[in-house]
Amino acid sequence: MSALFTPPDGQARCLWCAASPDYIAYHDSEWGFPVDDDRRLFEKLSLEGFQSGLSWRTILTKRENFRAAFAGFEIDRVAAFDQADVERLLQDAGIVRHRGKIEAVVNNAARAQDLVREAGSLAVYVWSYEPQGGDIPNQASTSPASIAMSKDLKKRGWAFVGPTTVHAFMQAMGLINDHAEGCVTRAKVQRAREVFRRPG
Repeated sequence: MSALFTPPDGQARCLWCAASPDYIAYHDSEWGFPVDDDRRLFEKLSLEGFQSGLSWRTILTKRENFRAAFAGFEIDRVAAFDQADVERLLQDAGIVRHRGKIEAVVNNAARAQDLVREAGSLAVYVWSYEPQGGDIPNQASTSPASIAMSKDLKKRGWAFVGPTTVHAFMQAMGLINDHAEGCVTRAKVQRAREVFRRPG
């Protein structure tokens, strides 16, 4: 089965983004392009946690609502959320109202503060797990790097950061280029990765 599909513009793309126009826009402009901004990294890791058991389309269509609900995913602001904020978010119909996942984002923000103090930035920590050489996965759901990062984050007290969640995060944030061979965006991502300055 081909890993590609060709929409009306005639440009072949990864098959997974055939599900909706929103997916195509996300695939073309975001997925796989390297990111070193702590806020964006924290947002994506949080949203991947919310996706657990759901489709990414569900989360993507609610992303602006999530940003409004979680103070733009500014780490320090989310870390200051208290129980009243959790209860408020449980009443917010614009997001996924799952107590465990909401509480995980607040908890993880505090844990992210710890990492920033230790490593200098969340980006430095995340990019230290970039797969190298023979460990670069291809269209997998987990990888040695995602397993290692998941294990370390859990040891540090993070929640909803299993190996599959972390691997999806790595794919999206450009730690690997998992665009299918022949996908129009693959070469663009590769060029972006080549000029990207790794943090740290």
